[in-house]
Amino acid sequence: MVAMRINLLKFATRIFLAVALTCFATGAGGQETASNMREAIAKGDFSGEFRYRMETVDQAGFDEDAMASVLKTRISFRPLDLSNLGFFFELDNVSYIGDDEFNSSRNGKTDLPLVADPDGTHINQAYVDFKNDSGYVRLGRQRINLDEQRFVGGVAWRQNEQTMDALTVVGNALSNVNLSYSYVHGVSRIFGPDSGVPTDYYDSNTHLLNAGINLAMGGRVSLYHYAIDLENAAALSNQTTGIRFSQTIQGEELSFPLNFEYARQGDYGDNPLSYDTDYLLLEGGVDTGDFRILLGYEVFGGDESEPGMSFRTPLATLHKFQGWTDRFLTIPDAGIEDSYITLTTRRLTLSWHDFSSESGSAHYGGEWDVSWQYAIGDNYTLLLKYATYDPDTHATDIDKAWIQFTASF
Repeated sequence: MVAMRINLLKFATRIFLAVALTCFATGAGGQETASNMREAIAKGDFSGEFRYRMETVDQAGFDEDAMASVLKTRISFRPLDLSNLGFFFELDNVSYIGDDEFNSSRNGKTDLPLVADPDGTHINQAYVDFKNDSGYVRLGRQRINLDEQRFVGGVAWRQNEQTMDALTVVGNALSNVNLSYSYVHGVSRIFGPDSGVPTDYYDSNTHLLNAGINLAMGGRVSLYHYAIDLENAAALSNQTTGIRFSQTIQGEELSFPLNFEYARQGDYGDNPLSYDTDYLLLEGGVDTGDFRILLGYEVFGGDESEPGMSFRTPLATLHKFQGWTDRFLTIPDAGIEDSYITLTTRRLTLSWHDFSSESGSAHYGGEWDVSWQYAIGDNYTLLLKYATYDPDTHATDIDKAWIQFTASF
């Protein structure tokens, strides 16, 4: 069965690459180009960002609260294109302002709650593109965000972003269709740049295929197959095949967003366990233009009687989902059902989550999340954010608060 899955993956990958590569036509994309590398560098574009965040964590089981005062500095440079060749380079530095009164996962302060923002300097992105009007081929360290980032994303909330050493092919010449394929050789994780536990880098032999189809009336369907083989984290290796449908129904004064997603996952690579499980998402709501209410139900499969049979999401942007206290970064063995409601205005977001097991009848707990964001001109943003989790049968009480200021230039 495993051999058959791998052969099918190889066949699908070859077909996908053939279709994507045939999308490319000759000729440049029309943007300004340079005649030589010296001109490309001299006329290139620098950009930067300072993101300062104070994060506090009050967690049951610890005598003291964590307080992290962390500044991320990002410098990005994009030279002018050389004909069909494009280049991009991005350097990040994470530094502490004051004492590091928290467990960063690297500073050894395990008597304090975790705030996963290790300090250091690293290359966040560095890649070369071959591109034209029909798409591009990208080689190097890059950000890969697929669909809603539920299975593959950059974890942009953490000060050290997750990026991937990969070859990516994107074709958009077919009308209303976007094709993407990535071969991922390695994953630079949020716990870097220094080595330690958890690992800062996944050695990978991963294939990510995604096809997005734009439908009439604003709808979109995504079809995907992610074969994730992590050589130094074999128990997380998996292959996931799924479909996502999104549609916004427009009324005279109101609109109604709808989202549906289903995926099937099984073991892959050198995963020592053989398993199959499911994922389901149902969302619906109403949008007045001034505020939006969204009701959701998200399920990850598991088996309370057999450990290790639950869904895995090792490359996902996890903080974005199932509550900002991060109590469910790893799906419990019995799976999880998350029933939630979110109210969003121009500046305010308020959510309630109710968590239960997918297998069995355990009630895990509930969580409130609230955030307020204010833009100061075009270059500055202030964010206030708070989350509190009240456990029943899973994890412990935890409260987190954030004050964040971002300046971009």
